[in-house]
Amino acid sequence: MLNSSQLTGGTPRDPCDAFNSDCPGREVLNHLTSRWGLLVLVALQSGPLRFYELRTLVDGISDKMLAQALRTLVRDGLLAREVLPSVPPSVRYELTPLGRDAAEPLQAMLAWVRQNALTVLAAQEDHDHRTAAGP
Repeated sequence: MLNSSQLTGGTPRDPCDAFNSDCPGREVLNHLTSRWGLLVLVALQSGPLRFYELRTLVDGISDKMLAQALRTLVRDGLLAREVLPSVPPSVRYELTPLGRDAAEPLQAMLAWVRQNALTVLAAQEDHDHRTAAGP
């Protein structure tokens, strides 16, 4: 197993190295890789969407969790929020340039999940079966 100095080539740790316990990027990493944050960012790659469109697209997300994810991602500078002049007012969200940069590798991760989910589930079942059978 590699230790952090091997990962960084033995150089002093960068304060923004996610392996560093004091790294402020860990909070950003948490926002990007949370289930809802990741799905919202990838969903917005196709263009701006309104709140209800995102809720429909991200199946299973509650209004509360979607609102929380959107607030967090707007605060992080990954999304732009635009209030549209309508009655009742509606809000549209879109990726910022920073959000577009973040969404690309997240899209690749989702593609990997889509391609490998059944294999992972089979491995879990095999592990659980072997564990239940005992030594």
